[in-house]
Amino acid sequence: MPVASPRPLYAVIGVVVIVIVILAALYAGGALRPQAPVHYLGSPSGYEAFVPNGQTVNYSGQTDPVGDLILSNGTTLHDVIWNGQYASTIINNHNQIVQLNSQFVGQTDPVNHQQYVPLQDLYVIKGQVPVEQTTVNGQTYYVIEADKINPADIAGFYTYDKWVSNFVAAMNTSGTYAAVIPGNSPVYDWANLTGTLVYQTKIYQDYIRGFAGGYLLVPTNGSIISYGTTSGPLGSAFSNFTVPYKVYNPSS
Repeated sequence: MPVASPRPLYAVIGVVVIVIVILAALYAGGALRPQAPVHYLGSPSGYEAFVPNGQTVNYSGQTDPVGDLILSNGTTLHDVIWNGQYASTIINNHNQIVQLNSQFVGQTDPVNHQQYVPLQDLYVIKGQVPVEQTTVNGQTYYVIEADKINPADIAGFYTYDKWVSNFVAAMNTSGTYAAVIPGNSPVYDWANLTGTLVYQTKIYQDYIRGFAGGYLLVPTNGSIISYGTTSGPLGSAFSNFTVPYKVYNPSS
């Protein structure tokens, strides 16, 4: 009696193995995972901010930055992933600021003779933020689905790391305006953090391509915040903050 050839069986096994490999790859990339519902956090007319902390995580096959999400009402969410557009830009911007912090923090401002302080980047979103929850390696995260946000509604800034919450609060305060400082402004001589940061943000712009410093956020309560803008994103909805048209006059 003739013996059946094993080749058809081997072919079937080969096809099954290929299918398993493809399915595993799709699952690892997130294509076959159950999709968590997307929730929109924050205020439709407010400003929310993602603040990277230097950590990254592999999510949906991409390396994404991790940090905090500060909502317009002051609530802060931890363990937040920024997924989608600008993820690599955020990682690059943050790494460059960390590098400059290690170089300059503790040195003395030659103008007001105060020590430089750590700066922090943040990425502000105008309107509500699309967020879902997920688990990566046993850790629960909030995930900002950045591809669902209009690029015009995202902009990057940097300021003193302990002023980040104040920066977000000021942007959400009616009457706050942004201003530039002329090179001969007496603000540079102020022996306080505002004076120090005006000079320090301009130093950082000389080291990181696309950064721009020397701006002031002036809320109605008078607590002036020095800041700069990152190399991107720079959404058009933030033009009053990224390209201020007012000139700050400390005597006014």
